[in-house]
Amino acid sequence: MRTDSTPPSVIPPEPFHWCGEHLAIELPGARALFTTRRGGVSEGPFASLNLGRLTDDQPAAVAANRERLQARLPARMAMIRQVHGTRLRRVETVAAASGPHPRGPLPEADGQLTTVPGVAPLVLTADCLPIALAGGGAAAILHAGWRGLADGIIARGVAALRELAGERMPLVAAIGPGAGGCCYEVGEEVLARFSHHPEARRGSHLDLKAVAREQLAAAGVAVVHDVGLCTICSPSRLFFSHRRERGITGRQAGIVWLS
Repeated sequence: MRTDSTPPSVIPPEPFHWCGEHLAIELPGARALFTTRRGGVSEGPFASLNLGRLTDDQPAAVAANRERLQARLPARMAMIRQVHGTRLRRVETVAAASGPHPRGPLPEADGQLTTVPGVAPLVLTADCLPIALAGGGAAAILHAGWRGLADGIIARGVAALRELAGERMPLVAAIGPGAGGCCYEVGEEVLARFSHHPEARRGSHLDLKAVAREQLAAAGVAVVHDVGLCTICSPSRLFFSHRRERGITGRQAGIVWLS
């Protein structure tokens, strides 16, 4: 039985659904979860489920929030240090997953892949797009801001996943909450990087999700689901937004695991 609780007036498009405090979606052989800022212990601008250890939040609060998230997952969290690049990490054993409290430096990457049940690759966002992919017994999660999209993280991520899943296996993607074209204003130097995506340019605004949808389709992803929620103009109680809060905010997560 599904135990969803939908926040007032916020109804995600199917097949996304509320699972407790967070958004979930079933993918082929996998499940993805996109957390909100609800259900944690952090206070002030980081209230409440801030998962970002590199923010100015209290470390004990971030640790408690990560423990809360880990407790609801059927797999061990695998974390990375994101650098707005295109490097990918393959998690090959459960032991290689960091869990909620990493010891030592994390590997630098902006995407993770696995074929191992019991592993939950994770990325943190606060306006960038979390993109989950699955098919053929493999799953991946990508962190895609404008730099990653411009530099080809989607093409690299899909190609790497196909190496694990098989070239002919259909892949399905889910784009989680992120900055929408309604709100994401950028400079001309950024818009110029997307001159080959004219439909994503709306005056001085850039639609990251339109770029991602087009790039996923070009990479041969069979089905692309977009939750269609903008982190900047959605209710502030729902998502962290670096742009809306002018940099003083927390981080939510995009997570995927094999089911």
